[in-house]
Amino acid sequence: MALDISHIWLALVGIASFYVLRSIYRLYFHPLSGIPGPKLTAITHLYEFYYDVVCHGRFLFQIEKMHEQYGRYREIRPAEAWLIPPSGPSVRINPREVHISDPAFYDEIYASSTRKRERDPLAYGAFALPYSMIGTIGHEHHRFRRNILNDFFSKRSVLAISPFIEERVGKLMGRFEGFYRDQSVVNLSDAYAALTSDVITYYCYGKRWGFIEDKDFRSDVHGGNEENTGLAHFNRFFPFVPETMRKIPLHLMALCLPGKAGMLQFQGSILSTISENTHDASKAPGKDDRTIFKRLTDPSLPVAERSQRRIEDEVFTLLGAGTETTASTLMIMTYYVSRDKSIRDKLRSELKQVLPTPTSTATWPELEKLPYLTAVVNESLRLSYGLIMRLPRVAPTETLKYKDYVLPPGTPMSTSTWFVHRDPSLFPEPDRFDPERWIKAAEEGVNLTRYIVSFMRGSRACIGMNLAYIELYLTIAHVMRRFNFDVESTGTESIRITRDRIVPGTEKGLVRVYAKVTDMVE
Repeated sequence: MALDISHIWLALVGIASFYVLRSIYRLYFHPLSGIPGPKLTAITHLYEFYYDVVCHGRFLFQIEKMHEQYGRYREIRPAEAWLIPPSGPSVRINPREVHISDPAFYDEIYASSTRKRERDPLAYGAFALPYSMIGTIGHEHHRFRRNILNDFFSKRSVLAISPFIEERVGKLMGRFEGFYRDQSVVNLSDAYAALTSDVITYYCYGKRWGFIEDKDFRSDVHGGNEENTGLAHFNRFFPFVPETMRKIPLHLMALCLPGKAGMLQFQGSILSTISENTHDASKAPGKDDRTIFKRLTDPSLPVAERSQRRIEDEVFTLLGAGTETTASTLMIMTYYVSRDKSIRDKLRSELKQVLPTPTSTATWPELEKLPYLTAVVNESLRLSYGLIMRLPRVAPTETLKYKDYVLPPGTPMSTSTWFVHRDPSLFPEPDRFDPERWIKAAEEGVNLTRYIVSFMRGSRACIGMNLAYIELYLTIAHVMRRFNFDVESTGTESIRITRDRIVPGTEKGLVRVYAKVTDMVE
């Protein structure tokens, strides 16, 4: 027994010694040891785990506090100089990652395709979609997968489906007319998500699903997104859990994750239907056959690139991203424009130049030429943020330097749209919705749009940017030309961003706006 106890003590001492020595290494000898930040974050991932998993997505805002404390240049007395290392907007946020809140360094982190950047595998487990583009770690493999779909998201390709988008926007406006007649409150989060879900499901599968026609704007895609984003940080630390969940029957998953189960069931039913059509030899190829699903199942692709899991992960990513971020931007736009009569009236006055009557139509290229509408689109993108979660990049072979700090190859580097879009040196009074800032910047020859990073930049920028823009321009123009909204029933707790859920989150879930349609303008 004594021998057994001594072995246990020896093991405990060995384990303790390992952690003590590792902590000393990380604090004083690690290549990142000179970068400012809390000592606890340099030693362990538990600090990040606590704020993101236990406190549900609050680490991003702790990083903001770290920058305030550690990441600002400050004057120091000469006698203190040897005590305090030179610091800039860079903070070591965990033992291996550096967060840099400097818009001028953004293109170094998220570099173009001529410079190799890979994803950090420890971070992208949050999406639980390892076979999708967003989950692809290697630079070359990602480029191959992106090239498969690049043509679908060119400006020419998305313009080809503009009649369908216009028809969907018209249906949504018809629903808003109904809310005006009934004087009932509309959940704009659900309404706009129904629109964007209809568009992306049609683009992926060539099938009209009709979420807008649903009485409550119910979208299986939108419902699944809310649950998936809430689990993101847990998935990041425990990536085996979502993989295990995939093996659970849907009727059992529905007991604990009804939204995710509903989205999987919805996707499964579509895949099943299309698979039957695909194997029908009598079905001749037609115009509607040019869908993302058909491209992903093209026999010319390598077998591994058209496996069922690969297709499921890619389409799941496109459905989620194509629904949530664009809907959120439309919702934020409606909220802020409706609260400021001068902005609303100026926007409508400009829109009447190309939409003289409520039934007039205009194309995306025509609408892009309107400076104030473009300013509203940019300001809406700025304050809706896109993906708020930091998405680290790794330069596998390149040594980078930020001010006085050397970042060795393999170092995860990150920032977030939260920091770029709220930088007061670029956007004074960052919480204020101010389209005029874009007009003034254009008049002064300042390219402020380069700091809109909702779609990110570089070789891994959002592939669906053009699709998002055509939806934003067509929807904002036609809806704000026709309707006035009262959004005062939206409480501050529904709009105030306090959590990182991949997309912006509030204390109660995703951002939501509730409105009454108060007038239909002729």
